[in-house]
Amino acid sequence: MAATRIVFMGTPEFAVPSLEALTRLEGFEIVMVVTQPDRPAGRGQSLRPSPVKARAMALGLPVWTPEHLKREEEQATLRALAPDVLVVVAYGEILRPPVLAMAPHGAINVHASLLPRHRGASPIVGALLAGDEEVGVTTMLLDEGMDTGPILEIASFRLEPGERHTQTTLTERLAKLGADLLVQTLPRWLAGEITPHPQAHEAATATRLIRKEHGRLEWEKSARALANQVRAFDPWPGSFTTWKGETLKVLDATLHTGEAPPHAAPGTVARLGDEVLVATGDGWLALHQVQLAGKKALSAREFVNGYREFVGSVVGG
Repeated sequence: MAATRIVFMGTPEFAVPSLEALTRLEGFEIVMVVTQPDRPAGRGQSLRPSPVKARAMALGLPVWTPEHLKREEEQATLRALAPDVLVVVAYGEILRPPVLAMAPHGAINVHASLLPRHRGASPIVGALLAGDEEVGVTTMLLDEGMDTGPILEIASFRLEPGERHTQTTLTERLAKLGADLLVQTLPRWLAGEITPHPQAHEAATATRLIRKEHGRLEWEKSARALANQVRAFDPWPGSFTTWKGETLKVLDATLHTGEAPPHAAPGTVARLGDEVLVATGDGWLALHQVQLAGKKALSAREFVNGYREFVGSVVGG
């Protein structure tokens, strides 16, 4: 029996475990890896391949990097590969109907959330910002909407109290879970053992594309929301405020739950024992590691020892 022909479409690090898992799946052949073109990166802005391209080349797989798949020319190239199924994992482009229709078994997507929660460009960041206690991944059939297609299977886990996942660590864990779910879903879908079911669209939430300016800490928000932001935006775009006209990065911070100083205006810095705290619209945020522009990262205690005027000042003003 001929192997099932797969066109794999993905770009970031999140998609790499799924690509690797498919190469180990018997009875399947990856006939092409489609990923976004090389982009400028780093201080020198030199062209850098996507994580998927780099891994595919290391695995000896054919790679194609079109700017987009909107024109008939690119669609014809894809169609000529005669894929049985498309596997799409964070590719970076909404696929048009001619692309979605060209594989007999459709386009299976691995999405990094428990759909319909956190549709859109930043589901992992969205889960961290919301403080979700349960997170997971969904395999679904793509349609013309933004993450609106019918669900095939879901895998999830609860975040234990005390787990302080960042964007990086949660991405790694969900990427592995997504790869495992994909290799469970794909053979069963092709064998007709899975019945897709529609999403509860009325329960959907959406995430936005994160930009650098979204990292500014707004001290009028609650301490819990700001602690979630610091974790969600680590490493990018980072969380920051200003102090004495300079950018102050907040690299690590948590919700302060113990004895609190007297009420103060949002942004006011206080010290309580060994803790360095900032007043918020609701509660206090405990700073653990900060970095002033042009300086090295310091623990909050080291920072106040070096800048004694920090305590009692107001940040973000």
